[in-house]
Amino acid sequence: MTPADRTPVRVGVFGLLGSGNLGNDGSLEAVLGYLRAEHPGAVVDALCGGPEVVTARYGIPATRLHWYRGEYRTASRAGAIVGKGLGKLVDAVRTAAWVRRHDVVIVPGMGVLEATLPLRPWGFPYSLFLLCASGRLFGTRVALVGVGAAPIGNRPTRALVRWSARLAGYRSYRDALSRDAMRAMGVDTARDKVYPDLAFALPTPPASAPSGSPGPVCVGVMDFHGGNDDRARAEEIHRRYLDGTTRFVRALVEDGRPVRLLTGDECDRPVVAAILDAVDSPLVTAAEAASLADLMKETAAADTVVATRYHNLVCALKVGTPTLALSYAAKSDALMDRMGLAAYCHPAREVDAGQLLEQFRTLEKRSAELRRTLTERNLTAARQLEDQFTALTAALFPAADHAHALREAK
Repeated sequence: MTPADRTPVRVGVFGLLGSGNLGNDGSLEAVLGYLRAEHPGAVVDALCGGPEVVTARYGIPATRLHWYRGEYRTASRAGAIVGKGLGKLVDAVRTAAWVRRHDVVIVPGMGVLEATLPLRPWGFPYSLFLLCASGRLFGTRVALVGVGAAPIGNRPTRALVRWSARLAGYRSYRDALSRDAMRAMGVDTARDKVYPDLAFALPTPPASAPSGSPGPVCVGVMDFHGGNDDRARAEEIHRRYLDGTTRFVRALVEDGRPVRLLTGDECDRPVVAAILDAVDSPLVTAAEAASLADLMKETAAADTVVATRYHNLVCALKVGTPTLALSYAAKSDALMDRMGLAAYCHPAREVDAGQLLEQFRTLEKRSAELRRTLTERNLTAARQLEDQFTALTAALFPAADHAHALREAK
C-alpha cells in the first residue's frame, strides 16, 4: 500500500479552548501551526470548552467538553446537582468514545497540571484524567505538550493530576519548576523535557521604535483572587490587588503617561472597568484583544509593559518590550528569569504602588539594554521550540503509523 492510500492520521486537541482565555487559545494556535506545517495530511478536531469559537476561529470540527451545559455554574439546586453528577458519568463515556477515534491526542500547553488559580477536583482535573485513562485503555497516544505544573495541596486534585501525568504517553513542560513539581508528586520525569512556552512559536509582529519621549505603558490586569489554597482570603486578596494596581495606574497618569489596559481572559473585564472608573482620565484606555496576536501588537507598540497574566507576560517578552511582572505564581518568576528579567517581579498578592513605581522607573532606565537581552533570549527560545516540535513528531507520529498498520491488518 502506498502512502497515498493510507487513512490520514487522526489528531485530537483537548482542553479549555475557545472559552475566553487567550493564552490557552494561543497554545492551540501554535500546535495547529506545527501540524499544518509538518503534518499537513493530519485530520484534526477538538474536544474543548468552546467548540463554536474553536471551529469559527481555527476551522476545525469541535465537540463540547462537557455534556452538562451548566458545568461551570455553581450548583445550588437539586436539579443542578443531579445534572452535574450525571454529567460526570456521561462525560466518561463521551470522552472515551472521542479518544478512541484518534491516533494521537495533544493537550497544547496550558497549566493543566497546576492549581495556582481556584480549581475543584471534579472540574478540569477529572476531565484530564478521563482523557489520559481513555488513551491508555484504547492505545491512543496522549501528549501533554509544553504544559505547566505546580505543587498541589488538595489531595483529590493532586491524585487526579498525578495519575493523568502517569497515564500520558508523552510529557514536556514549559519550565523546570513544572517538571520538578511532577517529580515531587511521584511521576517519573527522567525522559521529560523542558521547552519555552508554546506561544513563543507564534509569529512576532514588528516592534515599534522607542520614541524619544516617554511613551505608552501597557498594564495587563487580571481578575485575581489568589490561588486554590486562598479561598478564605480571596476577596481580601482581590481588593488589595485592585487597589494597588489602580494606584499605580493613577501615578503613571499623573506623570503624563498614556496607559493601555490589557486583559487575557473574559473574566478580567470587570477589573478594567473598575480601574477606568477610579482613574477617570483620557490617558487610560482599554484594548479589545481577541488573540495573543492582538496582545503582541499592543505590547509591541508600548515603551514598557507591567502585567499579571502569564500570557500577557509571554506576549510582551516575545516582542522584546521591557516588562515588569505582577507575579501571582512561580511560573511567572521562572519565565522572567528565563528571559533575563528576574529582577523585575512584584508580588500580585501584595501590590505596593510606591515600590512598583520604583521598580518601573529602574526598568525604564535600562530599557535599551533589556531590549538587547530579550532579542537574544527570543532567538534561543525559537531554536528550542524547533527541537520541541521535532521531538513531538518522533514521539507521536511513528505511533500513529503503527496504529494505521494495525487497523489495515484487520
